[in-house]
Amino acid sequence: MSNTNVVIDMVAKEALRIAHEKATFIGSVDRQWDDSFVSKGAGNIGSTLRVRNPNRYTRTQGSRTMVVQDQQEDSQTITLATQDHVDMRFNSAELVTDLDGFNEFSRRHIQPAIGVLISGIDGDCLATAAKQTFNLVGTAGTPVGTVTSGFSDTTALGLARAKINQGLAPFDDRSCQLDSVTMAYVANGVKNLFFPRDQINKAFTEGFVGRTAMADFYENEKSWMQACGSDHTTVTLATTHLAADGANTLTIVNGVGTVGDVFTIAGVYACHPETKAAYPHLQQFTVLTVVGSVAFTVSPTLYFGSTTTTAAKQNICTAAGAKVTTATFDSNPVVVMVGADSAVLRQNLMYQKEAFTFVTAPLPLMDDALKCSRVNKDGIGLRVWMASDIRNDEMLLRCDILYGFKVLRPEWACRITN
Repeated sequence: MSNTNVVIDMVAKEALRIAHEKATFIGSVDRQWDDSFVSKGAGNIGSTLRVRNPNRYTRTQGSRTMVVQDQQEDSQTITLATQDHVDMRFNSAELVTDLDGFNEFSRRHIQPAIGVLISGIDGDCLATAAKQTFNLVGTAGTPVGTVTSGFSDTTALGLARAKINQGLAPFDDRSCQLDSVTMAYVANGVKNLFFPRDQINKAFTEGFVGRTAMADFYENEKSWMQACGSDHTTVTLATTHLAADGANTLTIVNGVGTVGDVFTIAGVYACHPETKAAYPHLQQFTVLTVVGSVAFTVSPTLYFGSTTTTAAKQNICTAAGAKVTTATFDSNPVVVMVGADSAVLRQNLMYQKEAFTFVTAPLPLMDDALKCSRVNKDGIGLRVWMASDIRNDEMLLRCDILYGFKVLRPEWACRITN
């Protein structure tokens, strides 16, 4: 029995170590809600957790008269319901042999198995984050840092930072996930800039940029590849467009869009979240779902700010800073979709930590708990469970993780397309 305990503990700790190293994206997002799913004596909360959005207010100008505002508290739901696992089996001879050389056992079995498990989860969460992020910078089809006329253009990195700043994201805990090809272009582009010596050396010797544009940079080959809709050029709002204050559905005629497509609407500008002053650029929207090819549900929700309920949430305006109305959408405004028809675009991502949240919860130890172990590090929890198969003289082993992922504040993130 003691050998079995040694095996399961060693496997669990090694699996967690590898998982922690592989969690490039989920290791850099918010994980403060994990403890909410753990029983603290009053029973578990179940598989969902409601998280309050920050309250927003409007100011009264030039008057001493009090204008009392009702509390408009919104919440979002984090769901912990996805259980992924990887399964293995070993015969008695393999277990006895490999216990004498655990490093070899890890290299041959644990590393590839946990690598597949965590890389898959990391990629799924990164794809979800990118699809639901409406801010986008860069030139479709051109990698950031591409050399043109002898100049390596990394402007998109600064523009991504600017978009996140305009969403009023905190300045700390920012990260950027780039594929290796883009990282190579970026490393080449910044090597002559004023950086600390050790960081310049890394750009030269490793093709890696540790930090720039107020963010820590990570190489991640799992960044989402977006397949654009087959007809971006003729997308037009329908006469019954459904645009309204507080709505998130737009009906279209002509054209074909897909989930994750980003677009702008002529005359609909982004505004400062607090002052409501117009920004100099059109508001970008991302398609969350396509309903029968004739309607998009979009993010962000359209808040005109025309009522007391939506005034504090206003996120769009005219170029002059006036409130938009349904008439803005009635005039058949031009809709511009990012990317050519059927183009495939890699979507790298810059974000502030609390734009996204990843949660895990400890799975139960089953009745044969002597062969079951749970481990947790920095919000990533795994359960490793081993059981015997007497018929075939085998030990069966599975590594499980129960998790949830939620995009909480997409305005604190920005895609970098190429």
